[in-house]
Amino acid sequence: MEGLMGFVRSPATTPIVRRSLFYASKSKKNSWLRAKLNAENDPLLQAATSAASLRFQEMHRPEPLFVDPYAGCLVHPDVQMDLKECSHQYCLATKFIDDKLLSTVNHIDGLKQIVLLTDGMDTRPYRLNWPTSTVIFDISSERIFKKSAEKLQGVGAKVPRNCLFLHVPLESSDIQHSLYAKGFNGNQPSIWAIQGLPVMTLANFKEILLVASSLAMSGCLFLGELPAWLAETEIGTKPSTEKWTNKLFMSNGFRVDLVGYDDVAKSLGKEESPGEYKNILFVAEQLQFSDHQMETWRRELQRVEEEGDEEGFEEL
Repeated sequence: MEGLMGFVRSPATTPIVRRSLFYASKSKKNSWLRAKLNAENDPLLQAATSAASLRFQEMHRPEPLFVDPYAGCLVHPDVQMDLKECSHQYCLATKFIDDKLLSTVNHIDGLKQIVLLTDGMDTRPYRLNWPTSTVIFDISSERIFKKSAEKLQGVGAKVPRNCLFLHVPLESSDIQHSLYAKGFNGNQPSIWAIQGLPVMTLANFKEILLVASSLAMSGCLFLGELPAWLAETEIGTKPSTEKWTNKLFMSNGFRVDLVGYDDVAKSLGKEESPGEYKNILFVAEQLQFSDHQMETWRRELQRVEEEGDEEGFEEL
C-alpha cells in the first residue's frame, strides 16, 4: 500500500508535496499490511463492518435514531442483534453528524461540497436526503470502498437525483491534488465530516487538519469523531482534553467545540449506553481563507495595483 501524501501550506496553484504519516513507511509497515488480507485478518474491514453492524441494529430498534436501509448488505447475515434501550455512542454521533450535515448544507446556495472521511462503508451518500447540486467526496480505503460499493450497487443504492458522488482513495499519493482533480473547488463552500477514517497517529490527524484547512473556505465546518487517545489524556479529564483540542485545531485555523455524547442523547430523548467510549465528538469552524481564496485575493490585489500603475502612468 502506498503512503498517503500531504501538503505544506502553499498557494493552490503550486502545492508543495511532503511525505505523509497516514501509514508507516515501507520499511516499517505493520505485518498485516504485507499479509494477504481477508475478512478475518483485515482490521480496517473489521472496523467498518462493526460500525455498519451498529447502524443495522439501531435501525431495528422500536424508535431508531436514524434509518440505514443499506447497512444490512454490509454486515454478516448472522449478525448478533443487541436491541437494548440505551443508544450506543457511535449511533448518537452518527445521528448528530447526519443532522448537522443536512441542516448546514440546506442553507448553502448553489454548489454544495461534502467531504466525508470514512471507513469505506459510509452510507450517507445514499441514505441522506441531499439537496440538488450536492457533490459528495468520500475519502476512504480503496479496497474497503470497492467491497462495499459492489454490495451497495447490488441492492440498488443510489445517490439523490442531481447529486454527484466521487471516491478519493485514502492511498492516493496526493489527496489534495486528487480532490482538485475530482472537481473540488476551494472557492465554493464545503462541509467536512470524519467518522471511521483509520487514524494511526497524531501526525495522521494533523495532516487531515492541514488538508481541510487548505481547502475549506472561511466559515466552513469540520465535524465528526476523533480517537480520544490522540489527546494523550484520559477521556474523563475533559478540561485537559478541551485545552489540547483547542490548541490543535486553532493551530490550523479552526475554532472547535467539543460535544458531549450525553448531551446528544438528552437532546434526542435517549439514554447513552454505559461504558467507556474512546472517541471525541467535535464541531469546528474554519476561521481563515482557503488556499484558493488566498490566491483569488492575491490576484485581485495584483490587478488593482496594476490598474493603479497604469492610471498613474497616464497622468504623467
